[in-house]
Amino acid sequence: MSDLDAKINEHFAGFVVRKDLVKAVKGNAIVPTYVLEYLLGQYCATDDEASIQTGIETVKDILRKHYVHRSEAGLIQSTIKEKGRYKVIDQVSVSLNEKTDSYEAVFDNLGIKKVAVDSGTVKQHPKLLVTGVWCIADVQYEFSEDARISPWILESIKPIQIAKVDYDHFREVRGAFTTEEWIDLLMQSIGFKPEAFGRRSKLLQLLRLIPYVERNYNLIELGPKGTGKSHIYSEFSPHGQLISGGEVTIPKLFVNNSNGRIGLVGYWDVVAFDEFAGREKTANKALVDIMKNYMANKSFSRGVNPMGAEASFSFVGNTDHNVPFMLKNSDLFEALPSQFHDSAFIDRLHAYLPGWEIDVIRGEMFSKGYGFIVDYLAEILRHLRSEDFSNRPDQFFKVSEKISTRDRDAIYKTMSGLLKLLFPDGSQTEADVEELLRLAMESRKRVKDQLARIDSTYPEVDFHYVGSDGAKRYVTTVEEEEYPQFYHLKPALDPHGEAPASTEAVVEETRASAPQTTEESPDRKAPAPQPPESSKTKALPAEGHHVFSENRKGISYQTLFGPYIAGASRIVVTDPYIRYFYQIKNMMEFVELVIRQKAPEDQIAIHLVTGPDDGNIAKQRELLDSIATACAGTGVDFTWAYDGTGTAHARDIATDTGWKIVLDRGLDIFQAPIKTEGFSLGDRMQEHRMVKGFYVTYVKQVG
Repeated sequence: MSDLDAKINEHFAGFVVRKDLVKAVKGNAIVPTYVLEYLLGQYCATDDEASIQTGIETVKDILRKHYVHRSEAGLIQSTIKEKGRYKVIDQVSVSLNEKTDSYEAVFDNLGIKKVAVDSGTVKQHPKLLVTGVWCIADVQYEFSEDARISPWILESIKPIQIAKVDYDHFREVRGAFTTEEWIDLLMQSIGFKPEAFGRRSKLLQLLRLIPYVERNYNLIELGPKGTGKSHIYSEFSPHGQLISGGEVTIPKLFVNNSNGRIGLVGYWDVVAFDEFAGREKTANKALVDIMKNYMANKSFSRGVNPMGAEASFSFVGNTDHNVPFMLKNSDLFEALPSQFHDSAFIDRLHAYLPGWEIDVIRGEMFSKGYGFIVDYLAEILRHLRSEDFSNRPDQFFKVSEKISTRDRDAIYKTMSGLLKLLFPDGSQTEADVEELLRLAMESRKRVKDQLARIDSTYPEVDFHYVGSDGAKRYVTTVEEEEYPQFYHLKPALDPHGEAPASTEAVVEETRASAPQTTEESPDRKAPAPQPPESSKTKALPAEGHHVFSENRKGISYQTLFGPYIAGASRIVVTDPYIRYFYQIKNMMEFVELVIRQKAPEDQIAIHLVTGPDDGNIAKQRELLDSIATACAGTGVDFTWAYDGTGTAHARDIATDTGWKIVLDRGLDIFQAPIKTEGFSLGDRMQEHRMVKGFYVTYVKQVG
């Protein structure tokens, strides 16, 4: 076990499980993760390997005997008949038969209907009336000569969810973990390996959980296929319900006027709409109107009587185009059906999660470490819904007064959700709050900036906050920094991909008005820092300070260093952390840049000053020497040496033409790639890699 796994087991014994065990027991059982982890929590919530193996066999045996496969439904029905009663694991729903004035259950996999249910069971578990609920049930068979009486009887039923959790213990134990450890624990709890994600990517994954901790929270995530957008809503919690966007009706979602029965919003904490995008899809206008009213006012009408509910909405769907195409030709909501590509609907969204920043899910990203039994965590999150953390940022920061009430409410709801997830004990620092505040403001700014493109009546908003020092700190989105020439287009374009003939002219006209690279201090965090220029242009190097946001793409050594090393005959790279293979690979890619950029007849010397890898100096030497060997005959002479003092921490690149490039991360600016069997553009092209958060300062030295 890792140190973190040992710590998790020490403080949450009995409430955590090893996440790879789900695959070990699932087999061909088509059940949500929370069902399997509920069973694993009964028998495998330990770090003792012998007990785990025994527990796995017990869970497998339970599934083998009691989980109903559709293909074996007839066999299970026969078993119930012969034994008189039998325990099954199945998805069960209940409806009222008005002709007989009785409740009847349907067992989805078992394939039996009209199962007699007593009123007490329905009162105890009202969700059964709304949709299918996974349960452990005892079913009886009693044949009757009366053909009107069903032989099937529901003797007892237990929805699969944990009975009770100690929230005070949960909050108290939070203090035993650092913020980074706690984030990693939550990542492992939702099934992911923390090492496969950068800090921002982890926070974006956890942003998906906010609808579970915030009442009436409206989140949208649009992005490429295969990024796990719907997983958190279908597998994670018994309090969330995932439905297809095309299957939504007013009676199912809100209320059935014929019988007065309330819909999904009255029984579930989260209602998620899968496959919500699709421009060819249509939606009922009355449904759209009632959704907009509910999202804004937390209520809906049944005839003349208003009704309230607390369910949060999450909309997930796939985009048809990449970000620069959408920004140039339409907007980031272009994939929505026309009825939802509506400014009033969009304005009611509290946050837009940028799905294009989420990696496609691969097997090597799944965790083998310990995490909360998801059912336990689901109950904790449900408890947190009743609390309000939205005022906590006010002790450190003041959000711009120019931001509207609706924008402010959206920012504070997102902030409250993030604080509940990461700091349920209230242990957040000023730096913690600022990080989350920037993410919350960015998530709402993404909505508001697109509204300004879609509907010209929406004014542009200055998204900034004021720190304790009184200085304004501006917030930008990653795509705004990456594509300012498209992001700041003023006119509303055709949302269905057909750009007006004047688009190119508009792009050129607005490029000059887009925020330019600024020479600000890192604390100011000024908007839209840009690399000097793309490799396709001949840029003149200039002094300046540039800050780059985590998860941004389109950055390469060429854009950062190309203009500044041009014409140099000697380049000295000082970086004490060129030690591991991936760091030495970065050095090799810098050398490749020099070779590609120089004239064939030029001779250039590159010298690296670094620190020793105390764990494996021999391998480090071998790899660095291999760069020198690879440069033979290229006109580049690569040499390296260890720092003589052993105390150097500076990271910079200096040329004999007088330029000094100061880097807080050295050459290590890219997030670690996930190893795959096949090919990845990120492995081949730096522009397709996500960067870590970093800054670079260009200084022209005199003399």
